[in-house]
Amino acid sequence: MFGRKRKLKNEFDERLRTLMIETKEEWERARENERYLNDYDQEVMVRRKITESKHFYLFKEAKARRLGRD
Repeated sequence: MFGRKRKLKNEFDERLRTLMIETKEEWERARENERYLNDYDQEVMVRRKITESKHFYLFKEAKARRLGRD
């Protein structure tokens, strides 16, 4: 029983790690786009804020799951 739970936890932890990496890359791309934009474009800023929020939400979830401590 515990082996099955451990396997399932490890699978979801790995998904979370992958998702965190993807959102961090997406956030960095959004920051670069905003940096190279010459004029004020609210849509670009909103996209960056959304990706930043997603990344930090996943980071908070990983911390709650104690992802790096297994």
